[in-house]
Amino acid sequence: MFLSVKPLFQRLFYSNMFKTQVCKVNTEHFSFEKRTNDEFPEQNAKSVISDAADQAAIDTAVKWLQQGEAVGIPTETVYGLAANALDASAVSKIFGAKNRPQDNPLIVHVSSIDMLKSILPDNVVPDVYLPVIEQHWPGPLTLILPTSSLIPTSVTCGHPTVAVRFPSHPVARSLIEACGFPLAAPSANSSGKPSPTLASHVYHDLQGRIPMILDGGACNVGVESTVLDGLRNPPAILRPGGLTYESLQHVRGMEKLQVYKKHFVDTELEAAPTTPGMKYRHYSPEAKVILIDRLNNQDDNYDAKFNRVLREQVESVQNTGAVVSKIGILRTTQKGEEAVWETQSRLSNNIECVSLQMGRSGHPEEVARGMFRGLRDLDERNVDLIFVEGISEEREGMAVMNRLRKAASVTLEV
Repeated sequence: MFLSVKPLFQRLFYSNMFKTQVCKVNTEHFSFEKRTNDEFPEQNAKSVISDAADQAAIDTAVKWLQQGEAVGIPTETVYGLAANALDASAVSKIFGAKNRPQDNPLIVHVSSIDMLKSILPDNVVPDVYLPVIEQHWPGPLTLILPTSSLIPTSVTCGHPTVAVRFPSHPVARSLIEACGFPLAAPSANSSGKPSPTLASHVYHDLQGRIPMILDGGACNVGVESTVLDGLRNPPAILRPGGLTYESLQHVRGMEKLQVYKKHFVDTELEAAPTTPGMKYRHYSPEAKVILIDRLNNQDDNYDAKFNRVLREQVESVQNTGAVVSKIGILRTTQKGEEAVWETQSRLSNNIECVSLQMGRSGHPEEVARGMFRGLRDLDERNVDLIFVEGISEEREGMAVMNRLRKAASVTLEV
C-alpha cells in the first residue's frame, strides 16, 4: 500500500514547497577564455560573464545548488533539472521533484576535463575516449565511464559506471564552473512526459517543486544527448541523441560503432540500464500518440496512406465508445509547401483537427528541435489523439524516431 501511494505523496509534498523564480539570462553575455599550455585548451577554458544581471542570476542559482536544492537550467539539448551530483541528499530532490523511478540512473554534467578527472578513479580518462572528447566535447554527447566513491549510488543506481556529459550551452557550462562541483541533471520535466525545450515547459511541469529556473531561451538541439559506451567492445550508442551516429563513426576508435537495438540487443542492460532512456516509456503527452511510420522513405503515396490510417484509427477509437472531438497532427513540411507552424481544419465527420509542423522534410535537425515542442503544444490544446509522421533514421532522425517510438501508444507502418 505504501508503494502505491508514494508518487501521490511526492506530488502533494512538492506542490507548494517553493514560489518558483524564473530568471532570464542572455547567452551572448557568456564567453570562455582558453587556457594556454593546456592539454585541453578548449575544454578547460574559463568562463567570463559580461553582464551584471546575468552574473547575479548565476550567483543565485549557485546558492540554491550549494544549499542542496534542484534548479532548472538550459542546455543545448533540453532543459535539465540540476543538483549537486556529489550530494546524495541533493540528488534525491531530483527524483522527488520529477517523480522519477529510483532505478533510472542520472547523467553527471561537468564544466571541464579537470572536473571530469576529479570524479574518475585515479583521475584517469580512458584512452578510448580521448579522440571523442577532443572532437565532440563540449556538446550533446554522454560518455559511460568508470565511477568512483565520490558519486552517490543513487546517481549510478549501483552500477560500476557513471554517465557523464560536458554541455556546450554557455549558461550550463558557466553555472557548473561557478558551483565548483558537477551537476546531476536529467530532463526538467515530470517523469515520462515530453522533454522541455523552453523554460515555460519546465515551469509548467515543476512550478512549486523547485526554487528557480534559468531561462536561456529555446534549446538549439531539442533532443537529449547521445549516450556512448566506449568501454564495450565494439563501442556502442546506447541512446541516440543530438550527436549523430554518422559523426561518431568517423572518430578514431569508433570505426566499428554499433547502435543498441539496431545492431544488437542486451536483455540484462535493458533490465538494469546504465543510462537513462532505455527502460521506461518516455516522452509521452497526456493524449494517446499514434506514430505512422514509413516502410519506404521514397514512397510518393505516403500522404494518402497517412490520411487513410488516421481516419481508420479515429473510427477504431470511436468504436470503443471513446469520444473523439479534436485530434492533433504533427508532420514535416514537404518540399514546396509553405512552412506554417499551425493550420486548423475539420475532418468529414466534423472532428476538429490541429496540424503543427515540426520541421522541413529532409531536415531531421529541425524536426528534433520541433518534436517535443509540438507534442507539448498539442497536449495543451486538449486534443484526444495525436498522429505523428515517421521520418528517416538518418542523422538526427535516429534520435527523433527513438523518442517517438517511446512516446507512442501505437506504431503503424505504411
